[in-house]
Amino acid sequence: MPAPDSKIPKAKMSLREREMRSRLAQLISSQGMLRGTLDERARTCGKANCKCVRGEKHVSLYLVVREDGKLRHLYVPESYATQVRSWVQQYQKSLALLDEISGFYWLRVQNRE
Repeated sequence: MPAPDSKIPKAKMSLREREMRSRLAQLISSQGMLRGTLDERARTCGKANCKCVRGEKHVSLYLVVREDGKLRHLYVPESYATQVRSWVQQYQKSLALLDEISGFYWLRVQNRE
């Protein structure tokens, strides 16, 4: 097994690992990312003549993030919703790629390569 601080040459990487690394690099370098989840909330405002009284509730979007063990909620204006959704999706994709890449290294340690 190589020294812990040594780099693994691309020739020793599988094609799948190289593809995952390439996709991750593209995500990181070309698009924004935002950690968190999105929560859509529907509520009534309480005004007597409002549409929400008839069942058409007001829908709001919130970004939810855990920081220092506490949940933080940030209102996302409708004008930002598409962009924030995209950033959250990019973050989730990058996490999935990192998990898959990590699996290659798990196998290396397991097989004492």
